[in-house]
Amino acid sequence: MSDFGDFDFLIGEWTITNEFLKHRLVGSTEWETFPATSRVEKVMPIPEGRHAGGHGGNLDTMFVPARGFTGMTLRLFDPVSGLWSIYWSDSKSFRLFPPTIGQFRDGHGQFFGDDREGGVPVRVRFDWTAGERPIWEQWFSADGGDNWEKNWVMRFERA
Repeated sequence: MSDFGDFDFLIGEWTITNEFLKHRLVGSTEWETFPATSRVEKVMPIPEGRHAGGHGGNLDTMFVPARGFTGMTLRLFDPVSGLWSIYWSDSKSFRLFPPTIGQFRDGHGQFFGDDREGGVPVRVRFDWTAGERPIWEQWFSADGGDNWEKNWVMRFERA
């Protein structure tokens, strides 16, 4: 079951190797690789009550000079549902994307949401593998989740 500390493995500064599918939802197998850095910090400390000393979320700022943008991820934990909501924004779109929502089990997190890619409605999945060298993967499905295409992988190493 998920809890406030699920993303503690991610707190700190990172260098990231990004693997990005050049063309999405068209059967492409052409990938490009580019570097990034990020800084992740806990936000919304919980001062009182059952969860005192914990934090309600974390904020991740990602710097991607090779692609000309900065990104931001806000992750919020709901102790009632036991689910995380993950929100993304970047300096290319200047909008808050719809959240992906999910939880961790045994060091692996899966989060699902709905969005649009090139005008097409898609189901979005984030897969997180926790640990010393975390991995994040993004998948899209244009058929409601029957088939998935991986289109972005981030491999983290401590800075």
